[in-house]
Amino acid sequence: MTTTEVSAGCAGGIGPETLGPEEAITLAKSLRALADPARLRLLSIIAGSPAGEVCVCDLTEPLGLGQPTVSHHLKILVEAGFLGRERRGTWAYYSPIPGALERAGAALAQLPARSAAAVY
Repeated sequence: MTTTEVSAGCAGGIGPETLGPEEAITLAKSLRALADPARLRLLSIIAGSPAGEVCVCDLTEPLGLGQPTVSHHLKILVEAGFLGRERRGTWAYYSPIPGALERAGAALAQLPARSAAAVY
């Protein structure tokens, strides 16, 4: 029996699988990137910038973190597809990727929801 078939097991069985293996890997990577307060603050600062982008040189002070730590967090957000990076001379400028957060939220929203009464 595959995981996509309904089983009549102990708790009434399992339903159809709604998240495939590749989708699960992609979503987990996105969620790991967001699962850090400093990275969430970076996204908030960059997304809220009137210019639509922020130089890395302007991000260390608001976070109270050193430049190498900020650069590490930015790299994770870029690799996860939440930020774009453009190098200009010595500095790198970061901007939000349109729709990236919405796509992560939509993937979560596709998971079947159970009411608390159904679980307990």
